Amino acid sequence: VECAHPHQQRTYDLLSQTCPVQANPRRTHPTMSDDSFDISEGAAYAVLYTVLSLFTLLAILAAGYCGHSRLLSKLGCLLRPHSSPDGSAIASGDDAEKASHTADFFLAARSSASARAIALSFFASGMGAWVVYGSTEMGANPELSWLGVLGYSGASAFPALIVCAIGPRVRRITGEKAFATTDFGLVRYGRLMQLSVAAISVFYMFIFLVSEMTSISNVYGLLVGLDTFSDTTIRYTTSIAISLAVFTWFYTSLAGLPASIVTDKFQAGLMATLVFVLLIVACAHPENRVSKQEFAVASNWTTDGLMAAVTLVIAIACAEMFNQGTWQRVWAAKSVKDMRRGFAAGSFMVFLLMMFFGIMGMLAYANDPTSYDEFAKFAYLGFFDLILPLNTFWHIVVLIIVTALAASSVDTLQTAIASIFSSDLLRLGFSDNVARALTRLLLIAINIPAVIMSSQRYDVIGLFLVADLVCATAVLPVFLGLITQDWKFVPAPTELGAFLGIWSGIAAVIVNGHVIGFDRAVNSITGEVIATGPFSYFWLTNSSQCALCGSETMITFIVTPLVAGFFTLVFSKIDILIRGDRAREPVFKVGTAEPEAKNYNLAATSENADEIQNGKALEEQVDGTSEENKDWAVVETAVKNEEDAEVEIAS
Repeated sequence: VECAHPHQQRTYDLLSQTCPVQANPRRTHPTMSDDSFDISEGAAYAVLYTVLSLFTLLAILAAGYCGHSRLLSKLGCLLRPHSSPDGSAIASGDDAEKASHTADFFLAARSSASARAIALSFFASGMGAWVVYGSTEMGANPELSWLGVLGYSGASAFPALIVCAIGPRVRRITGEKAFATTDFGLVRYGRLMQLSVAAISVFYMFIFLVSEMTSISNVYGLLVGLDTFSDTTIRYTTSIAISLAVFTWFYTSLAGLPASIVTDKFQAGLMATLVFVLLIVACAHPENRVSKQEFAVASNWTTDGLMAAVTLVIAIACAEMFNQGTWQRVWAAKSVKDMRRGFAAGSFMVFLLMMFFGIMGMLAYANDPTSYDEFAKFAYLGFFDLILPLNTFWHIVVLIIVTALAASSVDTLQTAIASIFSSDLLRLGFSDNVARALTRLLLIAINIPAVIMSSQRYDVIGLFLVADLVCATAVLPVFLGLITQDWKFVPAPTELGAFLGIWSGIAAVIVNGHVIGFDRAVNSITGEVIATGPFSYFWLTNSSQCALCGSETMITFIVTPLVAGFFTLVFSKIDILIRGDRAREPVFKVGTAEPEAKNYNLAATSENADEIQNGKALEEQVDGTSEENKDWAVVETAVKNEEDAEVEIAS
């Protein structure tokens, strides 16, 4: 018989070994075997509500309900804009306070975050409760080992470096009034591509949101000793998801994106400190000590690990380009210099955290390889196997870490999904109060189905694979839009060319499936057929090692974005040859960024915004040359003051 485990399938002789999950085919995350954690449900609730209440208090401070004292500013509890949406500087004091109460600042936290705030925010919001499973599984699998861990860690950190490279260009093309890359799709292409980017982004981020709620529910159930796969425990795990959704909705509704960034800073500091302490305590425990020879069994460099690493880098990079929570920080940064430094530092912090969990997985396997090989223990639960011998205090510390991880991701995802619709709310002329109210209602509409789906305990990994592959079909068609002028035989992509490029990527996936003879996707746990037909290959149920392993999956993730990007340029060239200058314009002119709007003007701050702002060079904020500009400003001010002094003396 075959062991039908979601990430590791092996063949067992029915007379000698049996599949450990065969008795309960629904069980995708088994509970700890003989021993269990001893945290009571009451203590777990106390930890959950205490941590979430602390974050809510920080959000109240960020919203300014407790005043705007210098002490709060020094503690990092307040965010204040340093420039207005039109790019002009804001004097400190009353003007900054007034600007901080606008709907624009509520939705975008525009030009307010320092490099440190961006770094901590990206680190906290990018690392959700799923990290206790992800790279841990790679580390506890000797067939993936080092390259799997390095691949997962590098893949999680890499998107921030991409944003460092292209973020300033996106910000300049889109303008200082944008909220997300949906606005980039609107300004650079038109309404058709804006809707395409919005649909893909919402799909990806919603799956991410469901994943976070499912993960934290499972962790709480595991640490209180419940079987999270029994229908009798659904009420408890759902209560955890509801609590997380309600608290994060409440404090993001109070202060919007500024609350998310402020809480991220404290969440990141809390997580980094507790993880460092936990590393020392877990590795120093006698039951977790391994010899050099034992660690060598888990420490391998394999071809399978390399293929998994390549797949992970491409898949996560493509998907994260549609995570609007990351792109919001591009406009929230005070300047491009702050943005670049912040994302670079945050990328490094993400890499270290992922490496921590990956190495913990390797230690867990080295400590008991036989149990993992025979599936008495499971690779993705390796971290929990290491902390099991620790006393209850450290188990509570783990709950605090997981709660902070989940809350930081959920509040970011909530505000990010809302940001997709933010520019249209303001461009349509809604007042600030109405825009805030609609955003709060939208967040409720997002959270309700997310909680319901998390209670159903769906296979989130399978949904993530679909989302990653869909993002891979669109990433180059969207961001080739950074090319705004024809270069030799390479045309600047048109909206129709980019849209057809996305469908070319979808066709590439279907062709890949047909070539390898893939005609149905099968659930590896139950044997249930998930989907049939040409689109079934999007589920990528290829490998028996892990969800993203195997040469077929790797080739699919390499080929798909390349095909989509190539045909974007081909169709754009054909479009220009057929329609001429009309091809450079939006396909549908209805609903595009018009020159005038009631209280919001997206088009006025596009790539020619420096001409609109009375000659003020936008590069001071977006080209990374702010220091040079400041030096020139100092010189010019000194000369002007000297001339004024001479005039005064003469008079």
